[in-house]
Amino acid sequence: QVQLVESGGGLVQPGGSLRLSCAASGSIFRINGMAWYRQAPGKERELVATITGGGSTNYPDSVKGRFTISRDNAKNMVWLQMNSLKPEDTAVYYCNADVMSILGKGVYWGQGTQVTVSS
Repeated sequence: QVQLVESGGGLVQPGGSLRLSCAASGSIFRINGMAWYRQAPGKERELVATITGGGSTNYPDSVKGRFTISRDNAKNMVWLQMNSLKPEDTAVYYCNADVMSILGKGVYWGQGTQVTVSS
């Protein structure tokens, strides 16, 4: 079984920073693409950042220049550094990974971590 566990969410003032972490565990052979998504109340889940196994990254315009995704393939971890946070960044943030494990190929999600940007 593969599990993704996020941490690092919380309450932060506008303009502040947070760093989210996601640890993958289980009988993992390889993790291909990893990503962060977010979902605000009453809105659809949206892509925030992606990173390939080789380290190539991609961001939507809404977070480009403020958010940075990174990963450690040896530790099966991915991070999201969020700077210059805005109230509209408030959402539950989810980690996502494309995993090759003992169970075969699959896409897994974490349970989510709440990020609230408010003064």
